[in-house]
Amino acid sequence: EVRLVESGGGSVQAGESMNLSCVRAGFSSGAWCMGWFRQAPGKEREKVAAVFTDNDDAYVYDSLKGRFTISHDRSAKTIYLQMNRLQPEDTAMYYCTARGSRSGFCGSDAWWSDTFRGYGLRGQGTQVTVSS
Repeated sequence: EVRLVESGGGSVQAGESMNLSCVRAGFSSGAWCMGWFRQAPGKEREKVAAVFTDNDDAYVYDSLKGRFTISHDRSAKTIYLQMNRLQPEDTAMYYCTARGSRSGFCGSDAWWSDTFRGYGLRGQGTQVTVSS
């Protein structure tokens, strides 16, 4: 069974940090673009970050650069989202997503557009709640 398993969500105070992980299970070998997006109640989905597993090229959405970092552990088939200096506006359900890709396309606006139209696999989501 091919699936993505997320973990690491929870509740924190503003200014604290949190690390999310996403394991790709049952995937065949190959180049994958894996990423995170989030959705808060009543708001549209928002891209967060993506990483190309073949060369670990990483992309973080501009407004989150400097606070969020995405990384990939090749042996563990896992990506991580390190979130620092969290703010209440970061409160959302965070979803991991993955599908085959090529370098240069992974994390692009077009890739996210396809992702939000339903292409690729996504996990069940993990809730992140930041209180002030």
